[in-house]
Amino acid sequence: MRHIVSSILLALSLCVVAMTTAQAQGLPTTTTSSSSAPEAVEINPEEMTTEAINAMVARMSDDEVRAVLLDRLDAVAAAQSEEAAPKSLVERATNLWHAFSQPLLGAVRKLPALVPAQITAFQNFAETYGGFGGVLTLFGLTALLLAVGLGVEYAVRTWLIKVRNPEPAESGATLRESVTFLFKRFLREIFGLVIFYITIRTLGRTFLDAQAVTFVAPFIGYMIWMPRIAAAFSRLLMAPNRPDLRLVNVNDHWASFIHRHIIGIVILGGATIFVVDFNVVNGVAAGETRIGFWIDSMVYVYIAYVAWTAREGLSEMMRGDDPDRTEFDESVARIYPYFAMGVAGATWVLVSTLIGLGKVQLLLGGAHYTTMFWLLIAPVIDTGIRGLVRHVVPPMQGEGQVAHDAYIATKRSYVRIGRVIAVGAVLVIITRTWNVSLLSLLQEGAGIGDNLFSFAMTAIVGYVVYEGVSLYINRRLAAEMTALGMSQEDADNEMGGGGGSRLSTVLPLALVTAQGAIIVVFTLLAIGNLGVDITPLLAGAGIAGLAIGFGAQKLVTDVVSGVFFLVDDAFRVGEYVEIEGTMGAVEKISIRSMQLRHHRGPVHTIPYGEIPKLTNYSRDWVIMKLKFTVPFDTNPNQVKKIFKKIGQEMLQEELYKDDFLQPFKSQGVFDFDDVGMIIRGKFMAKPGKQFMIRKEIYNRVKAEFNAAGIDFARREVRVALPDGAKDLPEAEKTALTAAAAAAAQQQEEQAAAAPAKGPD
Repeated sequence: MRHIVSSILLALSLCVVAMTTAQAQGLPTTTTSSSSAPEAVEINPEEMTTEAINAMVARMSDDEVRAVLLDRLDAVAAAQSEEAAPKSLVERATNLWHAFSQPLLGAVRKLPALVPAQITAFQNFAETYGGFGGVLTLFGLTALLLAVGLGVEYAVRTWLIKVRNPEPAESGATLRESVTFLFKRFLREIFGLVIFYITIRTLGRTFLDAQAVTFVAPFIGYMIWMPRIAAAFSRLLMAPNRPDLRLVNVNDHWASFIHRHIIGIVILGGATIFVVDFNVVNGVAAGETRIGFWIDSMVYVYIAYVAWTAREGLSEMMRGDDPDRTEFDESVARIYPYFAMGVAGATWVLVSTLIGLGKVQLLLGGAHYTTMFWLLIAPVIDTGIRGLVRHVVPPMQGEGQVAHDAYIATKRSYVRIGRVIAVGAVLVIITRTWNVSLLSLLQEGAGIGDNLFSFAMTAIVGYVVYEGVSLYINRRLAAEMTALGMSQEDADNEMGGGGGSRLSTVLPLALVTAQGAIIVVFTLLAIGNLGVDITPLLAGAGIAGLAIGFGAQKLVTDVVSGVFFLVDDAFRVGEYVEIEGTMGAVEKISIRSMQLRHHRGPVHTIPYGEIPKLTNYSRDWVIMKLKFTVPFDTNPNQVKKIFKKIGQEMLQEELYKDDFLQPFKSQGVFDFDDVGMIIRGKFMAKPGKQFMIRKEIYNRVKAEFNAAGIDFARREVRVALPDGAKDLPEAEKTALTAAAAAAAQQQEEQAAAAPAKGPD
């Protein structure tokens, strides 16, 4: 509304000026006047004041004012309609190409005027300061200020702040020593620069006039102050000539090369701003020579040269020295030099386009340099994150492959979280640098830039929450699995293997549920930040959920039954269970079903809703009873002492003592058969450990029986021959023995098969 009112007032004033000018020149006007029209006075529009405009409007009739207002309102409405008309993609691309190419063509056309205009700027500069002598005096004062400032800085840094430089060691300094020294040296340099700045500012305000300050202050700021700050940061990172203290993985040659050229790039970038300001102050407009465009272009060419020349060192620096690098890390290291060249080229295109669009104000504060810096430094930040994670990640808990895999997964999660946070921070810095105007250049709808920024930040926060929850649950799950110490080989090959803890069973389901909830919630929030109304989505999801609930009652039954089974702690992952004759170890559980792995290999998938009764063979403890058949003449007390001895010895063994709940001992004579006495022993152990213990007990019992002269009873067939048959040949005796053995075997088989027939 303010723009409309101001436009109307401007139109009124211009119309009045035009009318009066036309009358003064004897030209006809489009308005009618009374016979007693006032005498026209020629007025310069640039000299019009508010009082003059009001006086002229007062002399106009109501019809004239109304006509001017209507004409102006129609013009404003037509202009707004033209601006609001949507442009096609081809028109937008054409406009962007025109905006990009025109500054470049203009700079080329103005090359012949560059040197003369620059000479004019220097002449104006010299005239301002009283000729050549005045310029020399100004340069001398500037050099004196620099000398005094550097001297004071050196004195403060040398006498007041002393940082002990650690001597190179054969094995290199530790990370703590390196970081401590480099950070202290960096703080010393920054403090020295502050002292330098305070000294220069104080002396400059004292000995220089306001006109001289307009030259000296930008020169020192852009050409000395900024490069020295860049040198301090680069020295902190690269540590030239001190490989034992260097925080990045690069050799001395490339460290010194990159350090030198970082300073050179900053000097060249500062020269762009300084020269443009210098010319404007001395009467040469920025668009007259376009020297700023050419110096700025040299900055991007310089960056591309450094990236191409030092591509080997940059790739090695990005690769780092982490032994657990991924293929993604290797890819980033390989493409980083080309990424740097692409960023330099893209920034050059962006600057040219913004100049063509008339957005030069966005470039005056160096927003393009800030953007380019953070884009170039982003992979370096990534390398720093990976190096930092190596030292802050919690140590591996326990031993074995499970613990190692959990440790590697934790490192990768820390790295991913750090990367996302870094991306968010860089995005915030860049958007604040441009005041989100960069996005609005590509989108003409109001608020699109803010919506996109909110969408990106919501996605970043959601991902950090997703990774944080996954990291916490996975670490707890790995700790539970490692603490169990199960022998998976034994648990899978025999019935009744030990299972995991309750947490190890519930945590996978909790992880899936939490991840799904986080994805749904933050997806809806992100869509809402784009300006999309999510109320219909929520209503549609509710209706769809209701329809699924009615149409999938069996699924709901399975899910609810599974929840109650888990609440009752009926089974855990790894436990051996039986469900209606189906037996196996619980290998996997999901929201609606469980998978049982039979000890012979088959996998059974059983929905929770189909489990009427569940028998768990692996809960808390297991009693195993072993039978040994010995001859009738064996002394049971002797066997009892042997069993007790074996039980006590195994309790002392490191391999078995923690697995026993009750030692192995004899239960005495259990039964008699036609072969001998059956003596039974038993022990109580943790689930899953009984089979390893049983194997060892069998081996030890056999060895002790041999040492004691006790044989295991064997089935024998004795054939009694009459006295007259004693003189039969050996062949006939053997045949009779074989026939008797066959008859005995047949009788045993018949006796074994008789109970299976059941009652008549």
